[in-house]
Amino acid sequence: MQKRKSKKIHKMRGRRAAGYGFSAGHRASGQRGGKGMAGSKKHHYIKVMQENPRYFGKWGFKRPQKLVDDMVALNIGDIDEALERLVERGGATKKGRKYTVDLSVIGIDKILGSGKVTHAIDLVGVKAITVRAREKIEAKGGSIDLPKE
Repeated sequence: MQKRKSKKIHKMRGRRAAGYGFSAGHRASGQRGGKGMAGSKKHHYIKVMQENPRYFGKWGFKRPQKLVDDMVALNIGDIDEALERLVERGGATKKGRKYTVDLSVIGIDKILGSGKVTHAIDLVGVKAITVRAREKIEAKGGSIDLPKE
């Protein structure tokens, strides 16, 4: 039978540091100067500054939330793909080949210009629209009802 090699920890039991230099050595986070961001303002300061130089202090500006106007935006291509579902759910109506979409019912504020337009679409209740989206809608014979400002 082969004898097991005795480990350092078994040999050093009973001694204060068990061969790891100081009393907290090899226990918890003793040899690395603390867990996480411990010592970030003292002995780990250089490391923190190298990894994240903006860790200390305040940066940037955050607008008051009552001034922020969150607009819900959607691409015109997505509306074009969903026209039949919108008709079923009451968000749009179909008259001949033309669709009339009421965006205030759906909850859309702004129309973006990405995607293909394959139907004539009249948009009602839109608050904002991009130039590209306007061009695509008008090229297919549609119209946009924008509020007067």
